[in-house]
Amino acid sequence: MNSQITAVKKSWHGLLELLFWAPIITCSLLLVKNTLPYFDFSPQFSFIKERILLYSDPIWKTSFYIHIGAGIFCILTAIIQFSSYILRKQSQIHVVSGKIYVFVVLLIGAPSGLYMSFFAKGELAERGLFIFMAVAWFISTYKGFNAAVARKFIAHRGWMVRSYALALTAVTFRVYHILFYLGETDHIYNYKISLWLSVVGNLLIAELIIYRKAKSYLKTFNQ
Repeated sequence: MNSQITAVKKSWHGLLELLFWAPIITCSLLLVKNTLPYFDFSPQFSFIKERILLYSDPIWKTSFYIHIGAGIFCILTAIIQFSSYILRKQSQIHVVSGKIYVFVVLLIGAPSGLYMSFFAKGELAERGLFIFMAVAWFISTYKGFNAAVARKFIAHRGWMVRSYALALTAVTFRVYHILFYLGETDHIYNYKISLWLSVVGNLLIAELIIYRKAKSYLKTFNQ
């Protein structure tokens, strides 16, 4: 009887994981697909047309391409990082890809994002939010790496969940933006609410995941 209950729990847990990861992976791959054309280095995209004066600045232009390149890499790499199968069966892949992820975030993704934050679309509040994202992405990734080095793996997982949640704002923003667009929401309001929902929503979900994992660890430890 106990074995049957355990099997049902595992099946239910597996189904929930599939329902959680399937849309994330699908939307992440779609984002990558839609971002790759930017590397034609053409100014004919609507995103660039809105910022054509910034695009003429070599520093901003270089930062833009570095940032979206780093973003693509981090989103794809992070999917590998949270694969329980790879962690169990191919731990070396987890270690190597994790180190590369940390390197890209700390030296490329977060710094270029911070620079671009000062030129972000929107008002002061939205620019401040972008600055917060860049700084929080750097700090959470750095703390996650330090925790791994210190072999504090529960803390490591928590900080990397936060790091990934911040990386995923690029994905969730577009999901919200499309939904509000279909709802015929005003363009400016759509941009603002999608941005805030993606950042605050992702971080709240991250904290919920961390809390549930910590609760699960404590339950297992006390048994």
